[in-house]
Amino acid sequence: MKLPRSILGPGAILLVAVLTGGWFLQKGVSQEQNVYMQARLFQEVVDHVENQFVDEVPRKQLYRSAIDGVIQSLGDPHTSFLQADEYENLRIRTQGQYGGVGLEVTERNDWVTVVTPLPGTPATRAGVRAGDRIVQVDGQSTKGWDVDRVVDVLRGSPGSQVHLQVERPGMTAAIPFTVTRERIQLHSVPFSLKLDGDVAYVPLQIVAETSSQEVGEAVDSLRNAGAKGLILDLRGNPGGLLDQGVAVSDLFLPSDDVVVETRGRAAGQDQTFRASDPGDYEGFPVVVLVDGQSASAAEIISGALQDHDRALVVGEPSFGKGSVQTLYRLSGGNVLKLTTARWYTPAGRSIQKDREEAAVADSLAQAGGGIVTLQGNIVQRPDTAGRPRFRTDAGRTVYGGGGITPDLMVLPDTLSPREQNAVRDIFQSGGAFWTAIFNDAVQYLQAHPDLSPGFHLPDAEIDAFFQRLSKLDVSLSQREEADARRFVRFQLEREIASQKWGRTGEFRHGMELDRPLQKALQLLRGADSQTSLFRAAGSSLSGAGGPAPSGQ
Repeated sequence: MKLPRSILGPGAILLVAVLTGGWFLQKGVSQEQNVYMQARLFQEVVDHVENQFVDEVPRKQLYRSAIDGVIQSLGDPHTSFLQADEYENLRIRTQGQYGGVGLEVTERNDWVTVVTPLPGTPATRAGVRAGDRIVQVDGQSTKGWDVDRVVDVLRGSPGSQVHLQVERPGMTAAIPFTVTRERIQLHSVPFSLKLDGDVAYVPLQIVAETSSQEVGEAVDSLRNAGAKGLILDLRGNPGGLLDQGVAVSDLFLPSDDVVVETRGRAAGQDQTFRASDPGDYEGFPVVVLVDGQSASAAEIISGALQDHDRALVVGEPSFGKGSVQTLYRLSGGNVLKLTTARWYTPAGRSIQKDREEAAVADSLAQAGGGIVTLQGNIVQRPDTAGRPRFRTDAGRTVYGGGGITPDLMVLPDTLSPREQNAVRDIFQSGGAFWTAIFNDAVQYLQAHPDLSPGFHLPDAEIDAFFQRLSKLDVSLSQREEADARRFVRFQLEREIASQKWGRTGEFRHGMELDRPLQKALQLLRGADSQTSLFRAAGSSLSGAGGPAPSGQ
C-alpha cells in the first residue's frame, strides 16, 4: 500500500537522522556539535585518569590543571585564574590596610620580573632594580608563578621581612635580598619645582586616583610663579588607572580629541576615550620624559600627547604594556582575570610590545646584554629599524610596534665597559652593598649635620667606604675599586641627599648628571611655543623629522 506523502516525508527524515546522527556528530557539521564532541572527549580523558592512573589523582586537581593549561596556552602574562580565597585575599590587601615592598612587576618568560621599584620604598632602598627576575621568595622557587601569586606573597604586615633571590641581567648567580615591608603610601606627584629658565618640572610617578588633580595643581602653581614651559616626567611610572590616564591627558588636549582606543574581539570591547574639557595649557610648550619602565597608563598619556603634537617625547622607548584586563565572576566565588582588549594611541599605534620581541630582548639582557647606567639600571640601545610608521596630526613621523618611541632618544649617563664589569661584581653582593650605602649615608649626616646642597664627597670618604665594604664580604680588587668609583660616588651622594633633603634634594643633587632632563631643559629654554620646541628638536611639523638617536 502506498503511504501518503505527508506521512512518508517526516518518517524518512527521522529514519535518516537516526541512521546518520553519529556521522554528523563525528564530522562536526555545526559548531555546537563539535563543542559537544570536544567536551565529551575531555570528560573521557578525566574519567580514565581518575579511575585508571597508577597513582590516585583527585578530580578537582585534574580540572584545575586543565584550567591552568588553557590559560598557559594563551601565552599572556596578564591572564590568570584566581580561586575564591586567592581573590578575596587580593581584594582585602588591595583595598584595605597592608604592607608591601614597593615593586611593580610583570611576567616574562615564565618568571615574574620587576618593572620598576617605586621611589622611596623598601625595595628601592634594598637595591632591587628594574629588570630583576624574582626567582625565589622565602625559599620557594617562583618558576611558573603568575604575577598575582608573587604580589600576594610580597605583601604582608608592615615590619615583617621577606627574603628574595633575584637574577639580574649580566650576573652569573642569583642575588639575595632581605626586605622589610612597610605601609606603602605614595603621592602621584611627590614634589614639583620651577627650574632655571622658567621651566616647570612635574614628576608623575604613578597614575592613581588623584593624579590629574595633583598634576593640574602643580602646573598651575608653577605657571603662576612664572614658568613658561613644562617637563612632565613619566620615567619609572608603572601606570595605574585608565580614567586617570585619560584625565591627565585631558589637561593638555582640546575637547573631543581622542586620547586612547581599546580594540577587542568580543562585543563591547571597542571603545574610544576622548578629552572632555578644553585644554588648560594652550600655548604652553611641553616635554614628556619616558624610559623603559614607563608603562600602561603612562604610555597612554605620552602616546596621546605625542600623536596630537601636544608634547615632545624625550628619553628611551617605553615598556610596552598595552593590554586591558577584565574580571569575570565564576561559580564558587572564583574569578577569571582575562585580557580582553589592547590599547591603541590616537594615530592607531598598538602600545602592546610583541611577545616574541620582548622575550628575545629579555633573553639577551639575561645573557649579559644591555648597558649599565650611572643610576644602576640596565638599558638597551633603541632601534627603530623595521618598525611601522605613523603620522601625528601635524604630519610628524612616529613609530609603532609596541610601547612609545620618543621623538628624541636620549639615553641616561652610561658606564664604560670596565666600569660596568666592576659594577656587576658589586651587584653580585646583593643587598650588602645597598645596605652599606644606606648606613654610610646615615653616619655621614651624623658627622656633618650642617651639610649644604651642592656638596661633593672627598676622595678620602670614598676610600673609607671601600674599606668598610671589604668587611662585608664585598671583595673588589684595586682596579675594580677604581673602575667602580664613579658609580659608588653617585650612589652614596644620592643617598645622602635623599636622607638630608628628601626627594626634592635627591633630584636637585643628581639633575646635572641626568642627560634626558638636561636635554629637555636645553630645548625648553629656547622655545616659546610647541612648534618652536619641535623645530629646536629637529622634528619639524612638515613630517620630515621623527626620532633621532642622541647620546651613548
